[in-house]
Amino acid sequence: MSVHVASAAAEGQGGLTRHIRACRSAILPGRRVPLRIDGAVVGWMTPEFATALAGQPWVTAEPPGLAVAPAQLEPLAAALAAAGWFRWRAEAFDVRADPDGPVLARIDRGALPSFGIGAVGVHVNGLVERPDGTWLWVARRAADKALDPGKLDHIVAGGVPAGLTPAQTLVKEAAEEASIPAALAARAVPVARIDYAMERPEGLRRDRILAYDLALPEEFAPRAADGEVAGFELWSLARALETVRAGDAFKFNVNLVLIDLFLRRGLVAGAEAAALRAALDQG
Repeated sequence: MSVHVASAAAEGQGGLTRHIRACRSAILPGRRVPLRIDGAVVGWMTPEFATALAGQPWVTAEPPGLAVAPAQLEPLAAALAAAGWFRWRAEAFDVRADPDGPVLARIDRGALPSFGIGAVGVHVNGLVERPDGTWLWVARRAADKALDPGKLDHIVAGGVPAGLTPAQTLVKEAAEEASIPAALAARAVPVARIDYAMERPEGLRRDRILAYDLALPEEFAPRAADGEVAGFELWSLARALETVRAGDAFKFNVNLVLIDLFLRRGLVAGAEAAALRAALDQG
């Protein structure tokens, strides 16, 4: 995955396009060092992290990068977490060279940014159709979240853990985060796939977002179940658009999914819409 620069036309529409540029801030490979499993590149590491990795058991030099056996990646990550390189999350994710490729190994979620390993996540637009238009359920992340505390978020969003499909993850996260019954969550419709590579304080985020629309009945109200969400509000799409355009109230990657929603619903039109769609589709 490589960074893509938005077109000159998109650059002129800074309010929305800047979110796309921000999520594609990584230049790959740049100065990063490849990590290989069975000959396939699965991660991109900073030279500093690669040096720490090279000093660990089970790691071999494979110029210009390093290699590790599939079964050794998890214990290797545990050793580096214990050494303070990253926070252990106790949630295994599948490791692939390509998001659509076979699973090569597993690693703790907290290790992904340091190793520069890609991940897949699901994001759900919780939509309510009313006589006065389409409304969107907006969550606020809990103040004690390690990443982006207090930011606005989707009604349901989460990474796809090891052994689960995106559809299974959606149903699981919907129950845990918003108390959405499984039968209702299963009605979600896939609408977009968005890739990005982003430099973050925790490291390199190489993510594929699978976006869904979920039509919710007017009488349904989400309820936080696992403590990750402080609460929910029902917003007009117009309010959501102006909030995304004006600032950074939403979690960084939520902006991309919302921009796609605004485009599909015709809230942004003309040259701006064309530039935004081209920028989103470059990932």
